[in-house]
This record gives sequence, C-alpha cells and structure tokens, in this order.
Amino acid sequence: MSTAPRVGQAVSALRGVRTADGEPVDLHIDDNGLVTELRPASPAPAAGGELLLPDWLVLPSAVEPHAHLDKALSWAATRAPYGDLLSAIDAWRRYVQTMSEDDVRRRARRALGMYLAAGFTAVRSHVDLLHDTEDPLRGVRAMLALREELRDVLDLQVCLLASYLVPDMLIEEALDLGVDVLGGCAHLAEDAAQETTRLLDIAQRRDLPVDLHTDEQLDPSMLSIRELAREVSARGMRQRVTASHCVSLGSLGTQALSEVLDEVRAAGLAVVTLPITNLYLQGWQSPSPMPRGLTAVRELLAAGITVAAGGDNLRDPFNPVGRADPFETTSLLVTAAHLDARQALHAVTDAGREVLGLPAGGVRPGEVADLVAVRADDLLDAVAGPSGSRVVLRRGRVVASTSVDQRTAVDPGPMPAWRSA
Repeated sequence: MSTAPRVGQAVSALRGVRTADGEPVDLHIDDNGLVTELRPASPAPAAGGELLLPDWLVLPSAVEPHAHLDKALSWAATRAPYGDLLSAIDAWRRYVQTMSEDDVRRRARRALGMYLAAGFTAVRSHVDLLHDTEDPLRGVRAMLALREELRDVLDLQVCLLASYLVPDMLIEEALDLGVDVLGGCAHLAEDAAQETTRLLDIAQRRDLPVDLHTDEQLDPSMLSIRELAREVSARGMRQRVTASHCVSLGSLGTQALSEVLDEVRAAGLAVVTLPITNLYLQGWQSPSPMPRGLTAVRELLAAGITVAAGGDNLRDPFNPVGRADPFETTSLLVTAAHLDARQALHAVTDAGREVLGLPAGGVRPGEVADLVAVRADDLLDAVAGPSGSRVVLRRGRVVASTSVDQRTAVDPGPMPAWRSA
C-alpha cells in the first residue's frame, strides 16, 4: 500500500484494485459518496485523495442483518454453560437482573468496533425489552444512544425484541423512543397465530418494518412462518417483513417445503439465516445423526426468496465464539449450506441491504461507495477468510483500516540461519 489510509479520510479513488471478477480497475468516487466509474487500472502515481491498493480485492461492504448487541461479549459475565437455546435463555435471564444501561452500551460499542474493522457498515440489532425487571427499557435506550453517536460511521438499526409476555403498553412505550423495527418471537407463544397478529397489528399502526425470530428449533411441525406469510399476504402489508432463523424449514421433506416456500414467496417475506449460532444452539438433545440446524438455504434461493445471512450472537450465552466477521459467515455458508462463493457474498452484502431497506452499495457506478478492500487472491479466497488487512469505506470515507504484517519461516527467500543441517 503506497498511500496509507487515514480513518476519516474522504477517498476520491481506489487505485489498482480488482473486482470480484478479477479485473484490475481504478474505482472513482464523487463527493456524495457514490461510485462514478470504473476505469482500467492506471500505472500513474496516486494523487491526493486516492488510495493505491495494488491487487487488493474490492467488494461491497458487509451488512449484519441480525445481531444482539445488548448481549454481545457477555459470555464471561453471565457464567453461562455450553448448551442449547433454553440453557442460554436461563443464563441470560439471570444476568439481566444485575445488568446496567452503561454495561450494555460499553459492550455494544466494543462489538460495533469489531464489526466495523471486519468490513460491516450496517448492522441491525435486536434488543430485549426487559419486561420483568425494574428498568425494562435500559437496553433500548443504550442502543438508541449508540445509533445517534455513531450515525456518521455506520448504519445501525434498532429492532425491538418483544416477548409474547410483554403487554402492548410497554411495547408502545419502547417504540415511542424511536425504535426502527418491531421484532418478537411469536413461535414461543402458546398461540403463535395470535401473537403474530398482535405484532403485525402494532407494526401496521406504527408503519414499522417487522423482523420476527421464527421457528428457531428443529421440529418440522413448528411452522409459524406459514401463519406469518398468510397474515402478511391477507393484509397486503407494504412494510418490509423478515423471518429470521426459520430452522425448522431445514427439516421438512421436499413436498411440504415446496408448499411453504410458495406461501413465503407470495407474501414477499425475506429470510435471514444465521449459521454460526444455529449450528451451535440446535441439536444438543437430538439422537444421532446430528441435524445440521440450518434453514433450507438453497431451496429458498431456488424459489426466488431473498436470503440474507448474519452472525446473530457474539460471545454471549447463545454463542460463546464468533469474530464479528462477514467472512466467517460466508465460509460457513459454503461449508454448511453448500452455497458457492458468489451466493455466499450476496447473502452478507446485497441481500442484507435489501432486508434493511438500504440503497444499493458496491462497486457499480451509481451505487453507494460502502466498500471493503481485502488482501485476497480471488473471490473464493476472500469468502473463505482473507488476511486481516482491510480498508473499509462508508459513503466514500475511510471508517476502518487494519494492516497485518505476517512473516513465516516458509516465506520465499533465504532459509533462516538457524535451520539445522
């Protein structure tokens, strides 16, 4: 890199980069943060405002469509056991009795720094409405404060996660604070159809997008997504409606799955798959063979349904690991969901922007210059997990820069002097 990037720097061009197709180009950006044109790479030195990144791969920046920033990085504090969804819920419920608003904001801010460094410029975070505590809105307030603090750095959408036990009045109070999206877990209620109706009624009254945790378990008879699809179709909802998880779809037979997908497509639902957390949480009690614990990703795509992918939980009771890295998700999509490199990249970029209702971003002229440049040989190399060296742009401005200097004893050049004869 002959022109070092500075965080906050406005970039007029990325010089000598390669597109996902491997084409060497100079990518030009205007003062409004839009890509204006791609030209064949020029050997001329970089001018002011230009970054010379020879042979780096430039890709659309990533979108995390489903995070839980109020829980992020809480694994040690919660003293959670390794286990399934119910054990994670129990550990979290114990911890929130002592959790402060400052604690939420501190952990979430640190997590957002990790997301940004890895190449995310947009995040949708669900946040619990803590109805059974003295201050049920503290997590919501913390997330909304971060949204305002960081609005010039990344797009943060706050999605209210309302349990079926939460009364309407408390949901309305939280929405009055300025929440972006209404979410919930209808499939956990005794009457999933009734809870779906309640949440959609509130969303329509408030004109809010909807993102529901849906069928987050392996039982193929649990298909609350059908009720969601039917309700959305019957109402003619113009708001974006997303079903996250949808794990039970992955356990359906071919004919039954085809019928459900027809309803999902007709309703215009988007689906978010969350491989790392679902692979961790699902199947602990299942007899051999161990189920895969993912939704029917390939079948959803074949049906023409928008499928975005994310990481879900980050080092908390629901997932003790994770790197807040889009390329961790893409690698899992190739390995566990059997997608190819382009499908995997689309799931963490363009599809995520569609779910969040963001304008198109990427390398094509007219798109928002939300970009990540990585050191990778080709697209599959990037999707598998590139080196840590990255430059992240949001609307044409550098928001993160990471440089890794890695050397090993097998690098080209003379053998080390200490090698044995």
